[in-house]
This record gives sequence, structure tokens and C-alpha cells, in this order.
Amino acid sequence: MKKLLNVAVTAMTLLWSANTFAQTVQEPEFIGECMVLKSDNTTQLLQKHTTQMRSAMNAGMVLVGIGSVKSKLQIDGCCSATKLKVSDNIQFIVRSVDNNTDPMAIVKIFRFDSSKKYRRAEVSSENNWGTVKTNKLQYLNFSGKKYGNNSYLITLKDRVPGEYGITITNPNALDEKSTIVSTFSIQ
Repeated sequence: MKKLLNVAVTAMTLLWSANTFAQTVQEPEFIGECMVLKSDNTTQLLQKHTTQMRSAMNAGMVLVGIGSVKSKLQIDGCCSATKLKVSDNIQFIVRSVDNNTDPMAIVKIFRFDSSKKYRRAEVSSENNWGTVKTNKLQYLNFSGKKYGNNSYLITLKDRVPGEYGITITNPNALDEKSTIVSTFSIQ
């Protein structure tokens, strides 16, 4: 009996130690923040941007009244300050309200079209015949696991060169005030 008790105490101590040392990187400070996890277990907070909504008609709509109107998210600047490599194992720690929701439902990683002055991502389009297409963002595939008390560890499956943004929605909120995008680029 005493031997069995010693084995149980040793096993519990090992499990506690493994759990304590497994997570050496702290969660981001605020809800909605995102950090890239580097290979040396250091992190870098991704730059955050408040987005603008931009709607524009294509040339056909302007000239002859047949065409579409597109709505896009826009942020200023050509490119992100955070540069990652295609060959890297790209992982992010994303802070949410809690980590009880499937991360695929609240974390969105999408591609921007980039120019010298801004980055844009098409959100929706509508044509003359009333056809509306929403949720047109070009999403990247990822896997997610719980991390800490309120965060997720996100691992990118797709690693294609380009400019990207990450949004985290609050599943408990009825009204999101503005869209905040954390940005990175893959080279």
C-alpha cells in the first residue's frame, strides 16, 4: 500500500512539473492581442491596426450601370513589420475572452492584396441583380489548441508568401465596435 502511494505521489509530481514547465511563454496581456511564437520560445506582439471600410464600383457599373460594388477592409501601409519565412513552423498565441469556443469560429486569418500605400481584403460584393456575396476573405487553414487560461495556440497549415491579417471576435458580445487586425507577412 505504501509503495502504491509513493508511486501515485511521484506520478502526480511529474505531471504537475510537466504542466508547469510546458507553458513557459505568457499569454498576451489583452483580449484580441496576437503574438507570434518564435522557434527559440520568444514572442513578438503583432502590430495592430484599426480598419477602414471602403466600397467601390467597378468600371462597368460607372459607365453603363452593369457591374458590381465591392466592400473591402483597408489598412494603411504596404506591408507588415513582422516578417515570417515560408520554411518556419508559424505559430501564434491568440488571447480571447476564454478558450472554450472552437478557435475556427472566432479566429480568422486572411490574405490582403497589397500596394505601396495600403492593404485591402474584399469582404463582400453586390451586383445589379441583387446578388450579394459575403465572407469573401481568402482564409488560411490552421489548427488550434487551448493555451493557458484564455488563449489559443494557432499553427498555420498554409504558408503562402503574402500579407496577412488576424481578427479575433468575441463570441459573447452582441456588438463589435470596430475591427482590429493584427498583421504579419510571409516571405
